[in-house]
Amino acid sequence: MPSQLSLVPPPATRRPASPALVVVAHGSRDPRALSTVRALLDRVRALRPDVPVHLGHIELNAPLLPDTLAALGDSEAVLVPLLLSRGYHVKQDIPEMAAASPARTHVAAPLGPHPLLVDALQARLEEAGWGGTPRRTSAVVLAAAGSRDPEAKTDTTRTAHLLAARLGVPVLPAYASAATPTVETAVRALLAGGRRHIALASYFTAPGRFATECAQAAPWIAAAPLGTHPSMAHLLLHRYDEALAAASTAVPELASA
Repeated sequence: MPSQLSLVPPPATRRPASPALVVVAHGSRDPRALSTVRALLDRVRALRPDVPVHLGHIELNAPLLPDTLAALGDSEAVLVPLLLSRGYHVKQDIPEMAAASPARTHVAAPLGPHPLLVDALQARLEEAGWGGTPRRTSAVVLAAAGSRDPEAKTDTTRTAHLLAARLGVPVLPAYASAATPTVETAVRALLAGGRRHIALASYFTAPGRFATECAQAAPWIAAAPLGTHPSMAHLLLHRYDEALAAASTAVPELASA
């Protein structure tokens, strides 16, 4: 006869909570930017309901990143920059805000360069009317915000190369500020090379002043910003998982040092 103890079910084991995902947006005075970012976060939540998703801004919009981190207390969080390249915000602002917070933070890489961004760029171009013109007369200007950091320009150029390989046409990176060439200069260079159908790919995460100004300089079609394209949500989660994996492998290495 089985003992009474054997009839008692084992205690339920509770899975540890997933670290918070804090999406770090730049911030914008354009109200469309905030609504776009919030909609993108809703897509992320739908993909991974087990992951607590929060928003923090570097400037201009609430909640600011320090306030978001303060509300998390000393819990674990992964900060994923909603930024497309390396630069001052990725290298200085975000790590400094993370270090000043009580939360146990890991800072992920920026979104770009990555093939998922190329998926989104191609889709936005096709939505704007890309396709149907001869490749020998077609080209794309990849319009980005710009940065004085040379690594930011390297990252944007890498994305331009990936997009060119995908589309089979020249893709020239251009910038709204702080770097050259401008969109107008890139367009003139492509026209001089015999390209008559020049599309503008909007390498911005959300609508805003720079995205609008670049689109106005497009000689043919201008794609919408990356926004809430599904690839953006998948990429945010990829950077989250990547940062957690890097953190888990770093701990044993430190212990054995």
